[in-house]
Amino acid sequence: MTKETGPGELVAAGEILKMLGVGRSRFREIRRHPAFPAPYQELSVGAVWLKRDVERYIREHRPPRPADDDE
Repeated sequence: MTKETGPGELVAAGEILKMLGVGRSRFREIRRHPAFPAPYQELSVGAVWLKRDVERYIREHRPPRPADDDE
């Protein structure tokens, strides 16, 4: 018997806001960017994305934030 695997971990807007470190209005702008991944599925409660797709977008299109140095 083989174990079925799903598409992978899913994330909704709330999780993506935290991953990006932005608010809702900025996320709406980022979502319109042509390189931002399309939602995996649109549900009645909103869109969900594959976490790995969002992580790839962040790696490739979001510059690292500068470290908060006290010096």
